[in-house]
Amino acid sequence: MADRSCTLTVTASAVADFSVLTVHGVLDTTTYQSLRDIIIKAALEVPAAVIIDISGLDVPAPSALAVFTSARWHVGRWPEVPILLVCAHRAGRDAVARNGVSRYVPVYAAIGLATAALDTDIPARRRLRARAHLPAEVSSLRRSRELVNDWLTAWSRDDLIPAAKVVVTEFVENVLQHTDSAPEVRLETDGSDVTVAVQDCSHQPPALNEFSTVRHIPSGLGLVAALCRMWGNAPTSTGKTVWAVIGPENRL
Repeated sequence: MADRSCTLTVTASAVADFSVLTVHGVLDTTTYQSLRDIIIKAALEVPAAVIIDISGLDVPAPSALAVFTSARWHVGRWPEVPILLVCAHRAGRDAVARNGVSRYVPVYAAIGLATAALDTDIPARRRLRARAHLPAEVSSLRRSRELVNDWLTAWSRDDLIPAAKVVVTEFVENVLQHTDSAPEVRLETDGSDVTVAVQDCSHQPPALNEFSTVRHIPSGLGLVAALCRMWGNAPTSTGKTVWAVIGPENRL
């Protein structure tokens, strides 16, 4: 797979359970956002880690290296996928360190060194995941709740079904009301927390209003914010993914 802009090419491959992005070309103001979104999109597929080889990257303005910390910030709370850099030449690694990027996104001289560090420092996490593409129809509201019920029942997380149904209903309803997209529903658990995520093809971020327009009733996203441990959205090259983490303390 290759994603291209005018002066940047990103090629994706896999090494074991890791996603490896090899970047060639120029990183500047015209390619910053597209590279960030490609990294985030790779992380949202939930590999063990995203490793970015920047050995062939030209960065005229070193401040543009902040793209890697920006991507790391977007996926830091969910899906919590580590992001690492690889640069074969010392000058590139020094630039990453000099600009403070390596404090958040470590850089290594080779992919083998990066994967070895991951194997040593990052414990394996067993997560159960499911996803479904739904049509851009009102019936998807009911279907999304059915899927949440079926998946969490199969995973023996019946206690979080009521809260997860509220969240998925709000997320899918927002997609149907405010975008022209067909929602993609995702659910995952590590055995304790449950994450509900819905992807769409709109770049417009969700807006959290304190109240709806009807009789000062709290808005749907306001209820989500109050109900969940945390929630947010991650931009992608094709739109965004809105997500929420529900913990045992959020039982209804």
